[in-house]
Amino acid sequence: MGRNADAIAEGEAIAVSAARLELKNRILVTTIAADANFDTDRFMPQAREVVDRLAVESEQAAEALRRLRKRAWGRHSQSHGTHDYRDKDVRNLRRRAKQSIGVAKRLRELLDDTDRMRGIIEQARDAAWQDVRSNIDRRLNIEAMRPDEDPDYDRMREARMQALRLVDLQSLASQMRARKKVEGDDGGEPDDASPDGASSDDTSPDDGGGDGRG
Repeated sequence: MGRNADAIAEGEAIAVSAARLELKNRILVTTIAADANFDTDRFMPQAREVVDRLAVESEQAAEALRRLRKRAWGRHSQSHGTHDYRDKDVRNLRRRAKQSIGVAKRLRELLDDTDRMRGIIEQARDAAWQDVRSNIDRRLNIEAMRPDEDPDYDRMREARMQALRLVDLQSLASQMRARKKVEGDDGGEPDDASPDGASSDDTSPDDGGGDGRG
């Protein structure tokens, strides 16, 4: 890749990283702190809003660079500051504006890619979980006390359970759904189906099923 392509790719990576960080913070607040279940689709509008805002910021940066380039055109006097551009800076300003437009274009394309957007949300979720887990581990290492001696035990227990629901259980459920989809696509029968087509959970009145209470 050329210099411009490299700069655009780097700018996109920085923007995506910023989007993940903001989404991670939102997940920490709206999911863990509020004791709510994590749902990728629930965060899709927020993810789109964040990426769209970053694209707009990149477009605004390009417009600002164009204004600076016009102001610098034909000025050959001594520069009096970092942003006091002169004619010799016009080429560099043009290149930077082009790169900003390139980043904005990449982010617009990202908005149309649902799979990549979901990936960003899931990466933000994993980062949020890592923050929670690190805080819990740090606390456990520093304060090795019995539950009845820890005034924050109940609150931290809720955080631990929420973290488990947030990542472990939902990740497992997602893997199971993907596995069943693959098996369905291959034309195979679900694992829980009996040879005669009845569910393995079905019990007849005479097989001793039920809780025995009558």
